Amino acid sequence: MDRTAVRITLFTSLLLCAASGQAGKEQDVDIYSFHINSTVTSRYAITVITSRVANRLNESKEIHFEVKIPKNAFISKFRMTIEEKTYDGVVKKKEEAQQQYSDAVSRGESAGMISSVGRTLEEFKTSVTVAALSKVTFELTYEELLQRRHGKYDLLINAQPMQPVADFKIDVYIHESPGISFLEVKGGLNTKDLTNAVTTTRSVKEAWVNFYPTRDQQSSCDVCGKQGMNGDLIITYDVERPKPSGELRASDGYFVHYFAPTDVERIPKNVVFVIDRSGSMSGKKIQQTREALLKILGDVAEDDYFGLITFDSKIEVWRPELVQATDSNLKSAKNFVKEITDRGATDINAAVLKGVEMINRHQREGSASILILLTDGAPNTGVSHPPRIQANVKEAIGGKFPLYCLGFGFDVNYDFLEKMALENSGRAFRIYEDSDADLQLQGFYKTVAVPLLIDVNLNYPGAANLTQSVFRYYYNGSEIVVAGQITDNSLESFQTEVVAISKNDKVTYQESVIMKELDGALSENENVIQRLWAYLTVKQLLEKEMTLGGQEKDAVKEEALKLSLQYQFVTPLTSMVVTKPQGEKTQIADKPKEGEKIEASSRLAYSRPSSRRNQPSGGSWIIPLLANHPGPQLLLESASEVQSVQNSYVPESPQTSSVQRSGDSSGRRRSRIRQMSPGRVHGLMGQGDVQNSYVPESPQSSSVQRSGDSSGRRRSRIRPMSKSFGPLPHPTNPSAARRHRKPRLRTLPSVVGARFLISDNSQPKPLCYDLPPNPKLRLLKDPPSDFSMNGKLTLTGFKRIIIHYGTKHQLNLSSVYIQYTYDLNTEIFAWGQTSTKHGADSVSLILSDNELDVTMGTVRVVFFRHKKDGEWFLWPAVQQQPNNANAEGIFGKNNLQYEELPGSMIKINNVEVKATWSSANDYRRSPAPALGCWLVPYQIILGGNISNFTVSRL
Repeated sequence: MDRTAVRITLFTSLLLCAASGQAGKEQDVDIYSFHINSTVTSRYAITVITSRVANRLNESKEIHFEVKIPKNAFISKFRMTIEEKTYDGVVKKKEEAQQQYSDAVSRGESAGMISSVGRTLEEFKTSVTVAALSKVTFELTYEELLQRRHGKYDLLINAQPMQPVADFKIDVYIHESPGISFLEVKGGLNTKDLTNAVTTTRSVKEAWVNFYPTRDQQSSCDVCGKQGMNGDLIITYDVERPKPSGELRASDGYFVHYFAPTDVERIPKNVVFVIDRSGSMSGKKIQQTREALLKILGDVAEDDYFGLITFDSKIEVWRPELVQATDSNLKSAKNFVKEITDRGATDINAAVLKGVEMINRHQREGSASILILLTDGAPNTGVSHPPRIQANVKEAIGGKFPLYCLGFGFDVNYDFLEKMALENSGRAFRIYEDSDADLQLQGFYKTVAVPLLIDVNLNYPGAANLTQSVFRYYYNGSEIVVAGQITDNSLESFQTEVVAISKNDKVTYQESVIMKELDGALSENENVIQRLWAYLTVKQLLEKEMTLGGQEKDAVKEEALKLSLQYQFVTPLTSMVVTKPQGEKTQIADKPKEGEKIEASSRLAYSRPSSRRNQPSGGSWIIPLLANHPGPQLLLESASEVQSVQNSYVPESPQTSSVQRSGDSSGRRRSRIRQMSPGRVHGLMGQGDVQNSYVPESPQSSSVQRSGDSSGRRRSRIRPMSKSFGPLPHPTNPSAARRHRKPRLRTLPSVVGARFLISDNSQPKPLCYDLPPNPKLRLLKDPPSDFSMNGKLTLTGFKRIIIHYGTKHQLNLSSVYIQYTYDLNTEIFAWGQTSTKHGADSVSLILSDNELDVTMGTVRVVFFRHKKDGEWFLWPAVQQQPNNANAEGIFGKNNLQYEELPGSMIKINNVEVKATWSSANDYRRSPAPALGCWLVPYQIILGGNISNFTVSRL
């Protein structure tokens, strides 16, 4: 459920909505004005949200400002005005804002003020304390270039003030020089109850949409209630296209060219669908995939050729060659699709290369080839190292056709898919696990269903600093946009030339426009074309940066950063420092990455009004997990909630909660929190084992404390808190409840350390274990080949790793540098570079950014450099084990089998042990996704204590 947009935090953290009173009653905290003003000029939208709030009480209160903006947008301005004094947010280089960020995190504040919300929106949050009987004005500006999809542009505006507002207005102004061909207003705010609140006015080139609901309407419509409106207004439109050569606009030395010809015959296509059928696709995912494919096959044109590949650890091809989309072939293909079932592991490399091979064998003049991959996971069998897969795919495709990657759900390695798609002239798209996932798949296919032009090149004499001007395909219903700077001031006319290949021949579009006619007034925003150019340039530079390495990557990143700062865009390279009145907490706004689900609000600290700083029990606390546990945090809000946790009997299985009571020798009762899973405990934000966490006693930190009993053992105690979310659910089955009235107490060894994952393609779920820090640890040793790898392990990961190979080779890795010694020769490399080194004795080193691929003899290890809490660490991923089956070290265990038994028991090597369902980051890849795993004692996995793996020297 979305959090309220305006709220006040009292002593007991009770959130009082400003709209809780009757509609006509004056609110304690009153949003008396809420305006959204959006101006769209040549598809570039600049939107300003202004909220004016009054504190009607006789005491100061904290006022929260929360709004949602499109994911594709960049925030460019934020300001607060309090008692006629204005506080502006300042966009800085992310590293320069790092100190403020670190300070905010150390205080437990919400440092990330922007978080992803669903498919299309991001949420911006901040707050400020307003004096008694005073007012505050919040103003947020964001900018975006509207993208044409399926023949139209959508301007999305979200309105959620969470309180009926006396002065509520949404004003949209659209100016399009070639003329507006159609205009439609949609969305939840345009329902029958609000129809008369929407007015639309149009001329040839301009349109106005106004949404002025009354206070009563804001409480009674379909998407309204006592807390006001909560919905979207979507303005959909398209423009006239009188010239096939497109539309040119210019202002102040910058130009933009929109190219979307309609008088072009469609090009037949060759399309191969590569479908993941691994075990993780089970249930609704595979069902929705089948439904989508059946409908897509129904839309394939008769002159298209197509192929179907399904894969897990094995590859299955429907037909060995691409076949024409005849009725009989489509019927056979649909029967094949209906039989697709989930099973096995995920061999993306082999599957995609098979698709490339099929397309390459089917050379057809006058056609366009497309490869589409749908997967919900990360590669975990066959060639499983993402950079190697990316290199293999890029080499195989060779720039001949695009690859589109569809990532199903949030467990997918989206960064890997995005980079692989961008390297091959395609795009990555996330398919959200909702009821309409099949419609999302169909919607994507519709965007690439009708190619019209191939190898589109756009040329502009007298211009420089162009955005992307070469495109592999142009699809029907889309639009190519190119912007740049006009550098030749002596030009009397500005010329464009577009060269492309159509179905039958090479085509050329040319246009010459007199500069005086081109450089006309566009709108109130005099520099809108310049800002459009900067926006598009930054977007494309950020995409390009993903595909590069070394100095090229640094140069592109630096240019994107320079523009972000110049135009005050909040991008992945910048942060906005939100300044506030003296004494208020500084906040940092960072642009979230695609797929981030944990909202910043879940990290809010315990907070009290200044007048009650000594109150002992009010407020909320966060219980942090172990430092090495990457998952979210557990939030408990009250004494009654804790009491319900202490008194509830629930099953011990990992699908439920398992808080148990135990007593020390003094007869006092203490609580131990064991593993819990989402959904069964109110306030549980994620998974993790908090049993062994050390937490300070101050209420500004966690509410879990450590204490000792008479035996010297350490136990956990939960301090009393305030308001409850409600008691834990009891088992609905009475017999199950009786079985668990006296829960059996089983605990894991008290180990605090780095968490390791062990995954086997033949096992449905990975195992994990915690290993305590050790300065001299044997990682892998193969005596026959004289290969040894030792490392220094900390709570986070490895700070130093040394490899000895024979008597001549030594590789010394730290989180700062890499030193390779061969005989008496020494070379030093820095992380972040791109370098390749091939030596004697089958030795190779391949460095790319924060990954180092090392092969020495029969052993291959890929080292990843990760960053957590501001510190770098290393993590090795053994890709190829020694030929010797008796390899030593903690990474020498490569074929560990286990069996799941009832009662969360795991059987390993004929030993049964109690396991806990938990989670761990898989640092054996980059980025490191969080995976569910069975947590077991490390002694069971390694077959001995940590002392058995300690060496005398690195």
